[in-house]
Amino acid sequence: MNLFDDPILRNQLKPLTLTRPVGKLRIGIQTIVEKWAYFYNDEIGFLTEEYLQKKFKVISNSDLYVNASVLPNEEIWQAINALTEGEALTKNGDFIAVRTSQNLSLNFEYQQFTQKEYPENISIIKKLPDLFLQNAEQITADFKRITKGRESQEIKDPFTRVYSPENVFLEDGADVKAAIINAENGPVYIGKNAVLQEGCLVIGPAAIGENSMVAFGAKIRPNVTLGPVSRVGGEVGNSIFMGYSNKAHDGFLGNSVIGEWCNLGANTNNSNLKNDYKEVTLYDYNLGELAPTGEIFCGTFMGDYTKAGISTMFNTGTVIGVCSNVFGGDFQEKFIPSFTWGGKMAGYENYRFDKAIDVIIATMSRRNLSLSEEDIEILRWVNVQKSVKKLT
Repeated sequence: MNLFDDPILRNQLKPLTLTRPVGKLRIGIQTIVEKWAYFYNDEIGFLTEEYLQKKFKVISNSDLYVNASVLPNEEIWQAINALTEGEALTKNGDFIAVRTSQNLSLNFEYQQFTQKEYPENISIIKKLPDLFLQNAEQITADFKRITKGRESQEIKDPFTRVYSPENVFLEDGADVKAAIINAENGPVYIGKNAVLQEGCLVIGPAAIGENSMVAFGAKIRPNVTLGPVSRVGGEVGNSIFMGYSNKAHDGFLGNSVIGEWCNLGANTNNSNLKNDYKEVTLYDYNLGELAPTGEIFCGTFMGDYTKAGISTMFNTGTVIGVCSNVFGGDFQEKFIPSFTWGGKMAGYENYRFDKAIDVIIATMSRRNLSLSEEDIEILRWVNVQKSVKKLT
């Protein structure tokens, strides 16, 4: 099976998809491809942009193509699996899947196939806010699937208080001390070797990924996902950390999605609600300008490898590209392109590619990991193609 990127939806999910196909986005506990792997017991490939295909490979002999923005469940999988040669599954104009012996290219025309309308509701990620808007539902669905028939590790710490313990699951090695876990309104999943430090509060639905840490005194509000190897403190709500990212100190983050290998300095804060309670606008990579989101609550969307200095302030509906280093006083611009260095007060300039790569290598070495040549080539492509338009 191949998960294919719809070109329009892929653009609407940038900057997170600048460095990965849509199927590698994390929502709920797992990435989209990890969810599909539960239903499809074979190798899964990616039909995505050419510059990503060296790392994220397509399976050339597969006869099944599924829209990577569609979130799976048992019903949708049964409908997809029942497709015969030349049949495509659609829902209200959205293309879900096709079975064909053709080797498809990214911009294939689905109208050439016999279309079958799917009768049930589907969950599909079409724009950036959908990631946090559907996160609670996906945490709950992933929790049921991952923990089915399994027994949670016991919380032995006598000073930890748990509400609705039947909705809390700890993987092996998870360490919880003097914490409050409230799973009355949604499950709380704590991954392998994850740490909840003293005095932290976690309210479900929430997912704390493998080898991640919730810092002492942190307040994890509902609908939060911490991907693997993340360090998070302060106050966080309705947000997703893709993984390997840090917000270790105080500061508020709400209605946001943070990519991998990002760092938010101490007292970094974002606005997720305008003072006049009006609809939030967000940079749209399809249009090259700000566009309405239909949402009142909307925070920050940060691409991989981006860092924010101490006391950085992000405005309501801010998009920051890949490999940027943002710092200084005043609210930052609502759109900051990839490979940008600076801040609103000092001004923005291009971030030298070699310097950015050096910082990434140093960052990853702290986790005993390294940047691959494939990753460097992806970043080189992003640097060359980056937008130069600045918006206030």
